[in-house]
Amino acid sequence: MEKTAKPTSSKKTFSDYLRLWFKWVLDPLGRFFLWLGLTPNMMTMLGLLGNAVGAYFLARGEMLTGGILVALMTPIDALDGTMARLRGEASDWGAYVDSVSDRYSELIIYGGLLYYFLVTGDVRGGMLTFGAAAGSVLVSYVKARAEGLGYDAKVGLLTRAERYIVLAPSLVFNLVYVGLAILAVFANFTALQRIWYVRRHAHAQMKK
Repeated sequence: MEKTAKPTSSKKTFSDYLRLWFKWVLDPLGRFFLWLGLTPNMMTMLGLLGNAVGAYFLARGEMLTGGILVALMTPIDALDGTMARLRGEASDWGAYVDSVSDRYSELIIYGGLLYYFLVTGDVRGGMLTFGAAAGSVLVSYVKARAEGLGYDAKVGLLTRAERYIVLAPSLVFNLVYVGLAILAVFANFTALQRIWYVRRHAHAQMKK
């Protein structure tokens, strides 16, 4: 029986567009950090460490400081890939390390917030943090599982870039509940969008 190619999504994510729009900034910065002797993996680890420091301040209830650190670390996600491309060293392993470190970074931030809410006895904040973290994990997991089945599920409303665009300002401007509520609702909605995308195309494949 002849196998038919499974459909992939040609739609770019917001993160993809950001890399294209800010290429004129990312490339010179990438060359500068390479000139300093930094490697793409070192930048990835720097981003992870920076977010861990930010989470420490969030755990202490210092939302402004933590939010600023989270905002500053966000461009690192694009710089490590840019540096790898400039060095001609882009690889599956590098992309894998980058993706895993991104998940750790995001969960470490939510861990800092959750610790703060638990210590202060803020049940509402704790539940919103759990909902946001669950949505974040599911968005990534659904995409990874879809790719394992041959579907490029790069669809949905709130990908990683959008989540940071919501999270960082909400921390800086002390709108933590608002930001977490948006993330808790729309990150999980994004996961459902991706599930529906895979279901629709999987059923279409079965009918062929």
